[in-house]
Amino acid sequence: MSSKSAPPPLPEPLGVAVADSHTHLDMQEGTVEEALARAAAVGVTTVIQVGCDIKGSRWAAETAAAHREVHAAVALHPNEAPRIVLGDPQGWSRQGARDAGGEAALDDALAEIDRLAALDEVKAVGETGLDHFRTGPEGIAAQERSFRAHIEIAKRHGKALVIHDRDAHADVLRILAEEGAPERTVFHCYSGDAEMAEVCAAAGYFMSFAGNVTFKNAEPLRDALAVAPAELVLVETDAPFLTPAPYRGRPNAPYLIPVTLRAMAAVKGMDEDALAGAIATNTARAFGY
Repeated sequence: MSSKSAPPPLPEPLGVAVADSHTHLDMQEGTVEEALARAAAVGVTTVIQVGCDIKGSRWAAETAAAHREVHAAVALHPNEAPRIVLGDPQGWSRQGARDAGGEAALDDALAEIDRLAALDEVKAVGETGLDHFRTGPEGIAAQERSFRAHIEIAKRHGKALVIHDRDAHADVLRILAEEGAPERTVFHCYSGDAEMAEVCAAAGYFMSFAGNVTFKNAEPLRDALAVAPAELVLVETDAPFLTPAPYRGRPNAPYLIPVTLRAMAAVKGMDEDALAGAIATNTARAFGY
């Protein structure tokens, strides 16, 4: 295995245990048990497993039911909603090529997310939101309708809302304001600037930072982290994506949380243990476990 594709080594364990607030174990190499054991060895004792489609959301709920260290989030990813409505002839998603199902198919999918959201092991509805990067103008209506439905589902079940916001900051904030955000709302893989961080803080939204906060070109993200209140900050991997520097481009996994957390502590001028303690408390509060 070349060093480029090899999994990075285990980092020095954290002194205070934390949670990975957003991971995709179903897209990572190896078993769930192996992933959880490696994470626990470095002080990452809880993970939020996030679904992006019906199959993945069912898997997240089943995995959380089977492992006490795992909590589930269920949703149709913003890019999944247009694929359900308009079809996916190219087969971009893991489902392969699909025909257009129209609005009725989206209704059916949302009904299944609603059913899953009622389960005890499901702590959040997400990742939902808007993605103006991958979806063209023809898919915006489906994304918005799906996002509004997920907000309603989260509120009705008293669950947290996990937001995917890519190149869509103003529209995401607008829809949250129009619908009324759930009591606990998390911006996963926070990607806004410092000004937006102040807007989120004023609204009481949690901001979860991923490995991209360590990237050379991520100065605006570090500026946002610097102003984000410590009581609203979470840490995540979004694994297998967004592996932190110096391992960028290699497979990410929950055990790499310490690398990102240490970089975050440096940005915030905080003691590593103090930040880890705050993040542990925040994640439990955000997801209600």
